[in-house]
Amino acid sequence: MSKGIDEARVHQILKAGPFLWGEAVRLHVLFGASEIEGIDVYRCRQENAPVNVYTHGGAWRNGRSREFAFLAELFVNAGAHSVIVDFNNIDDVDGDLLAMARQVRSAVAYVYKNAARFGGDPNRVYVTGHSSGGHLAGCIATTDWQRDFGLPKDVLKGALLASGMYDLKPVRLSKRSKYVKFTDEIEEELSAQRHLDRLNCPVIVAHGTMETPEFQRQARDFHTALKAAGKPVKFLVGESYNHFEMLETLATPYGLLGRAQLELMKLS
Repeated sequence: MSKGIDEARVHQILKAGPFLWGEAVRLHVLFGASEIEGIDVYRCRQENAPVNVYTHGGAWRNGRSREFAFLAELFVNAGAHSVIVDFNNIDDVDGDLLAMARQVRSAVAYVYKNAARFGGDPNRVYVTGHSSGGHLAGCIATTDWQRDFGLPKDVLKGALLASGMYDLKPVRLSKRSKYVKFTDEIEEELSAQRHLDRLNCPVIVAHGTMETPEFQRQARDFHTALKAAGKPVKFLVGESYNHFEMLETLATPYGLLGRAQLELMKLS
């Protein structure tokens, strides 16, 4: 496995005909120094196509990018490239949530800089996340791109944040503090709701009615804060959906999240 885009492999895939699932269409590219810091690129057949970057959930402790490959079909069939990020879990980085945030932010910076190499449009990069991945996607959306990466402040053109956490104060008081080494710096820097001045794209915030009260409250409060700050925001409530069923709606253009994401990307 080498760092960078294997352009010969991309060409081979494009000549293969109809889109096929499996190793034949998955490009795994390293964006960082360690083996885990990679992205899975599922490429559509259109050139200069928009790119959706997905950050997975799993309580910050579980999950690998390949487990979420089923989400790529929605975007590929709609004419967009799907990028699914691989990153360390919290136990791998000794409880340091800042390290995880740096990884996913670096992944998006890499996609922005290299999108054209796999047929993507760097001016149409979107991020999507669910659960703890929704939290990380919120951190991505509120990145200071100019300060941290020397990039334009509007790297992202839209964000869909589902069933996530946007203020870490209550999370710090929960049992998750047993494996996340919260500090004042982590709580402040990684609470997206406290950095709305850095947000430069439309946002969709969503939760299901069968999720725990705290997930619902976090979504409501974040939506209220975004609206009060004058940010373009859409609020979605999945009636009778639990935490995991909300993710399933992202896998189809007829689902609550799938339809909303395609509309956000102007692909519906």
